[in-house]
Amino acid sequence: MLPAMQDQKMGGIIDQGFDTVTLLERKKMAMFSESTRREFLVQLGGLGVILSQPQLVFGQQPLPTRMIPGTDESLPVIGLGSSKPVLEIPTEGTEPVAAVIRMLLEHGGRLVDTSPRTPDIDAEFGRVLAEPDIRDGIFLATKINTPSEETGIQQLEQTERLFGRRTIDLVQVESLRGLQSHWPRLQEMKDSGAARYIGVTVSSYRNFDRLEAFMRTGSPDFVHVNYSVIETRAEERILPLAQDLGMGVIINRPFMNGTYFGQVSDRELPPWAADFDCESWAQFSLKYILAHPAITCVLTETTNPEHMEENIQAGFGRVPDQTTKQRMRDVFSG
Repeated sequence: MLPAMQDQKMGGIIDQGFDTVTLLERKKMAMFSESTRREFLVQLGGLGVILSQPQLVFGQQPLPTRMIPGTDESLPVIGLGSSKPVLEIPTEGTEPVAAVIRMLLEHGGRLVDTSPRTPDIDAEFGRVLAEPDIRDGIFLATKINTPSEETGIQQLEQTERLFGRRTIDLVQVESLRGLQSHWPRLQEMKDSGAARYIGVTVSSYRNFDRLEAFMRTGSPDFVHVNYSVIETRAEERILPLAQDLGMGVIINRPFMNGTYFGQVSDRELPPWAADFDCESWAQFSLKYILAHPAITCVLTETTNPEHMEENIQAGFGRVPDQTTKQRMRDVFSG
């Protein structure tokens, strides 16, 4: 699965306060656990996620974070889907992906998501991940992307060897391929400490029914799913179920692997987007996504550190309420 590709400039989004929430309510929220906060926000009438940092503090404050349900650990709300820069290593070298990761880390980001590639590519990427200023700062998410149980074991061994990791933060079954064969192995990895978290990924609607069924029976720590202002179906059942079951949620395809920009390239950004600190079409989709309280982290892809920095700016500022989210969907319904 390829997380959303994005080599276009984008602006800011995430943990800040809505003008409609009183100071007293904000103080009350600070006393609540993350799960309780979500319940409280629903009671407030669907205001969305209360974001803690105003846009003006970008560069002064690290990325806002959200709790991994059922733990005392949090993740920054913007991460890197590394497929594009990693696949370009044979032609462009490792400097682009290293620079993008360093930009993420500089602003407090952590999650780097990848998938098994050829041994030569993974060896080069592993050297990047082993750099002293990178190794201990990232939350590494990787995958099994084969239906074969034997090949899946080989992929995990390659990841551990070439990335120099005895413990991987998150191991996922990509697109549910070979799920019944791989899941017992992932559970063993978690029990032994070889993986801290385990999960599953999908990147298309066709796998939503299977994902929902597995969420109810397999108890993954994370689900990794496609969701955007255009691809909204996850909010119907997948995201509420993840909240109910206490699962972390990683989002891919916020820009539909780049096709989103083709749909907005000849449009002016609506003036009312300024009401939730939105200055670009990229922010438009990101803010829509991060307004949902189930979301833990959104992955964006780029090979350009400046674009990564603008992705990170999406971690600051207001997000839309439910009424505004409907208005945003209506932009694409015609």
